[in-house]
Amino acid sequence: MTALTAVGTLGGLTLVLASMLVLANRKLHVAEDPRIDAVEDMLPHTNCGACGFPGCRPFAEALVLGDTQPGKCSVSSEDGRARIASYLGVDVGAFDQRVARLACAGGSNVTRDHARYDGLESCAAAALVAGGGKGCFWGCLGFADCYEACDFDAIRMNRHDLPVVDEEKCTACGDCVDACPKDLFSLQLANRRLWVACKSLEAGDGVLEDCEVACTACGRCAMDAPDLIRMENNLPVIDYSRAHDSRHPVQRCPTGAIVWLDAERGSIKGQAAKKIIRQGTRPGAPT
Repeated sequence: MTALTAVGTLGGLTLVLASMLVLANRKLHVAEDPRIDAVEDMLPHTNCGACGFPGCRPFAEALVLGDTQPGKCSVSSEDGRARIASYLGVDVGAFDQRVARLACAGGSNVTRDHARYDGLESCAAAALVAGGGKGCFWGCLGFADCYEACDFDAIRMNRHDLPVVDEEKCTACGDCVDACPKDLFSLQLANRRLWVACKSLEAGDGVLEDCEVACTACGRCAMDAPDLIRMENNLPVIDYSRAHDSRHPVQRCPTGAIVWLDAERGSIKGQAAKKIIRQGTRPGAPT
């Protein structure tokens, strides 16, 4: 009898709780706007996060609520963004293209290794072993973690083990930013063509022993564009809030650490930059 009583009590309690949940659901249920599903269907379903939301569904919800604009989706086509705007009866909004930029030009042809890394071919793994063995502690390790992380085929590795970003394919999702253990990638507005391709914090010509294209902190670029560039921690810092559409600051850079990024021709150095003729592996690399 005791067991039957316990079972009956538990059964009754379960029934009561279930009934309460049903009533609460009916009382508190909020109908979801059907437009969210429609807008989500119009989105690319990449869930890349470039729009600033964790996925396409949250972005669709924000669009329906009016908290953002279709133009924030960098993966959709121009027609796709316009279609969403027309459906919701809102403006497309400004589409400011962002791309991933690499703050390093130290490929295998211009850098030296202090030690040979022999292990898992991963930048993240190599960085845990004395920084990866590269002479420049801040430089790209070249094991292509960024390439592996990119789902949009926007990064390729050149013959000198350096990542190259295809601006047309880049969606500014930020996966390469997260993948790089040296924090060399950042998301930048595509119209920022004046670029510092170095993150070394050392100063003086001694840094050239480890990387021929490193910034030596000579300050020539800052002298030539004092209203635009300042030196901070031995590196030029560009104030992109000011007009930055001139190639003048790159012309006297002796190493080509500050460059002009042309959409078609790629990185363009100034007239004073030393020409790089070596096309093999790193000079002085352990054999």
